[in-house]
Amino acid sequence: MIQSSIYADEHEAFRQSVRTFLDKEVVPHFPDWEVAGRVPHELFRKLGDLGMLGLRVPSEYGGGGTDSFLYSSVWSEECARAGVSLGGAATHMNLVIPYVVRLGTEEQKQRWLPDMAAGTRMGSIAMTEPGTGSDLAGIRTHARREGEHWRLSGSKTFITGGINADLVVVVARTSEHDNRRIGLSLFVVDTTSAGFSRGRNLEKIGLRATDTAELFFDDVMVPADHLLGEEGQAFRYLAHNLVQERLGIALGSQVSAEKALRITIGYVKDRKAFGQPVSSFQNTKFELAGCHVDLTAGRALLDQAMRAHEAGELTAPEASTVKVYCTEMQNRVIDRCLQLHGGYGFMREFAIARMYTDARISRIYGGTNEVQRVIIAKSLGL
Repeated sequence: MIQSSIYADEHEAFRQSVRTFLDKEVVPHFPDWEVAGRVPHELFRKLGDLGMLGLRVPSEYGGGGTDSFLYSSVWSEECARAGVSLGGAATHMNLVIPYVVRLGTEEQKQRWLPDMAAGTRMGSIAMTEPGTGSDLAGIRTHARREGEHWRLSGSKTFITGGINADLVVVVARTSEHDNRRIGLSLFVVDTTSAGFSRGRNLEKIGLRATDTAELFFDDVMVPADHLLGEEGQAFRYLAHNLVQERLGIALGSQVSAEKALRITIGYVKDRKAFGQPVSSFQNTKFELAGCHVDLTAGRALLDQAMRAHEAGELTAPEASTVKVYCTEMQNRVIDRCLQLHGGYGFMREFAIARMYTDARISRIYGGTNEVQRVIIAKSLGL
């Protein structure tokens, strides 16, 4: 099967620890979490006790002190292989913590990072609004400075990890400009704040164990020292971090598609039709060979992008390219694999059915693939 060339011995040793944890603490309980629509908050404390959540938190704040994305990548790969998710943990580790590490003042880092590494305070990021979708520059949630506080009002939707979140990084407009990208700021909102409320835990067709929330801010008084980074610079910060988010989505898509091929090869060897294994038919061989070709190309593109990211050289158009290819390839491969399962592929008790519905979001979140093509086109001078 397809092999990655980017991992060293220490990553493979880490992989075994992750696999052991997932097999013991997650896999047996995951069906119940899908029914509940969320993973229990106490799971994050277990992840924190193992040092998993704080891998990228500097050691002086209680973390592992690594700058590498590869350990988080191992997590993504092993979750995909096990067919489970950890709710908002990936958002917490790979988006929220890096924002605080990169943009936070020393006081902010001391205040938030130790608890975030321990899993006692989970973070999410609130960008998307009901009327904006992928148009971040169109954000209407606003904040107005009043003395030592900012008065924050507005609403967000489709917020990953929003039900379990203790801290929410909120994107809000703090000034008006002809260029809509100017005047957006980031605020860290404690979910115990007066005026903050959660709406529904949204019911999705896939990723059912990942809580996805509506959030409301009704004149929330945010302390001035909860402004993250410089006022008015949020769009620039978001563009920087979205590169890693899109790379992470591509990785999850690639590994999911690889798993689909593995389980389908096993299925067609065991399943018989017209008195012979389904694997013996030429159509089956050609379909799965085509999937293998797609996956081999995807892994090569992904490994190249991850090396560039580790070196700090991955550009936004490159991240968009790998996101578009891997997510669309994932959906294509899983669809072909489901077809080879026949009617059983439509039954949720079969892993391929759940993978099919889970995969559909990958072309939407992190910026729709249509938005990615706009970014790519601009890089071509179009």
